[in-house]
Amino acid sequence: MSASGIATGQVEHMLRQVTPGRYDAYEALLRALATPSSGQVWMLLWHGQAGSPDAQYGNMEVEGHGYAPCVTSAQELSASGWNRSYEVIDGLDAARTLYPDHYGLWLNPHAPGGGIGIPWLDLRRIATGLERQPAGPLRLSEPGIEIPQFYALLAQNAHRTPVVRALRRAWVQPALGAPYLALGLDVYETSPPAVDAVRAMMQQSIGAVPDGLPVSTVAMTDEYDPVVMWMRANARPFYDREAHAAAPAQSPAGGYGFPPTGRY
Repeated sequence: MSASGIATGQVEHMLRQVTPGRYDAYEALLRALATPSSGQVWMLLWHGQAGSPDAQYGNMEVEGHGYAPCVTSAQELSASGWNRSYEVIDGLDAARTLYPDHYGLWLNPHAPGGGIGIPWLDLRRIATGLERQPAGPLRLSEPGIEIPQFYALLAQNAHRTPVVRALRRAWVQPALGAPYLALGLDVYETSPPAVDAVRAMMQQSIGAVPDGLPVSTVAMTDEYDPVVMWMRANARPFYDREAHAAAPAQSPAGGYGFPPTGRY
């Protein structure tokens, strides 16, 4: 078997393992697609030829979300009956092209059962590094753990860091891996000195976190991050510089009225 045949077989092998609830198998499929040596896909072109300026991927809509259809081998291309042009590219390149437009990738839509869709949020994970983003679907909620000393110290240090506008928080439970506390950092600018100031703020505060509690930070400017999207929609800031300046004489409110747990 050729090297490309081995690579194709890896993707298709992982695809056959994926069943509802088997997030480990789905994650293995994402890893295969993310690996240049094993992640080639045959993108179906609705217009144009491979490499031409007018080339345009096909598109399909599933439950209100857009996907570009593809197949996973020359054999599947033949089985699909597709009679227009196609383009063979790495899954990594497909992910980088599609996710900024909120398009996912649908593998073998002609197959029995309709194939498998990779949502755009998972294409983003492929494009930016699977290990850098939590595995979905994510369960997000207000943090239930009581760590007032940490929040108080962090808010105090944020107030001393002029670049910080506000801080939000969420409890993130990935499909795979340990749950963790996510902190949303809303800053006025992202210059190197500003980044250094925020890093110093976190270093000064992190010592108040109880041992064994994982903590991660996300930039509130990241319009593609599902944790950020949830925080913007559901989590009021626990530190807000502008609100503090507008009402310096008022005592802080006792609660923030977080909504019920959501899923992204």
